[in-house]
Amino acid sequence: MDHSLSAWGHLEKLVWSDVLIVAGVLLLARLLILAMQRQLRHAAEKARPHRRLTILRIVPFARLLIGAAAILVIVPLLVEPTVRNVLALSAGLGLALAYTLKDYGSSYVAGLVTVLENTYQPGDWIEVDGAYGEVKSIGGRAVRLVTADDTEVTIPHSRLWSSSIFNSSSGNRSLLCVANFYLHPDHDASAVREKLAEVAASSSYRTPDSSVTVIALEKPWGTHYRVKAYVRESREQFLFITDLTIRGKDILRHMNIRFAQAPYAETGSS
Repeated sequence: MDHSLSAWGHLEKLVWSDVLIVAGVLLLARLLILAMQRQLRHAAEKARPHRRLTILRIVPFARLLIGAAAILVIVPLLVEPTVRNVLALSAGLGLALAYTLKDYGSSYVAGLVTVLENTYQPGDWIEVDGAYGEVKSIGGRAVRLVTADDTEVTIPHSRLWSSSIFNSSSGNRSLLCVANFYLHPDHDASAVREKLAEVAASSSYRTPDSSVTVIALEKPWGTHYRVKAYVRESREQFLFITDLTIRGKDILRHMNIRFAQAPYAETGSS
């Protein structure tokens, strides 16, 4: 306890110049982080597509390094840099976070784990608690997603402890897309499967030389086809699915194949 008090007692010796230095370091670190993020994102958008995610992957690590450098500069100003004082200060801050800022501290720890384990990175398409979108930035406390409807969603990193996180791209440019077709059961299934595979293989959005899979599932109301293929660029996934759907429906109509219909609900009394 005396060691902890002696560590904090060093704060009483601070002068205004030290306070200004601390404030200046924090401000400089913040400006460096903002400038770094802006420059790297700009470079990622200007770079060749296969290099975009590699550049974006640097952002959270650079942010972590800048923050660590700021702490290394500030701590000696607040505490006499001895092993005993640093340990005592760390213990005091740990207790303060545990009791007063538990959720906030949990989010920061989860954010650190996210960066070190590369759970997700800028440019990835992830789903957390029903929100699906592209990771735009990874902050200290939360990750920011932008959905296909251009809605920004901020999710605390602490969801890592209690929720499943679905990563569709995992650092890759491409991801698997699925187009669904629901047909009347009375048709030539082999011919339909072949035509749907041709539609996917001929799409300009498909990753070259990637495989195309068509799965058929028989249901009480008809046959469900799932056309699975990899899109060339993750940002084009919805354009790819739309292309498969429109051209697939056109082919099926030319084959005179009927689409399945959901049974109508009965209303009123007879």
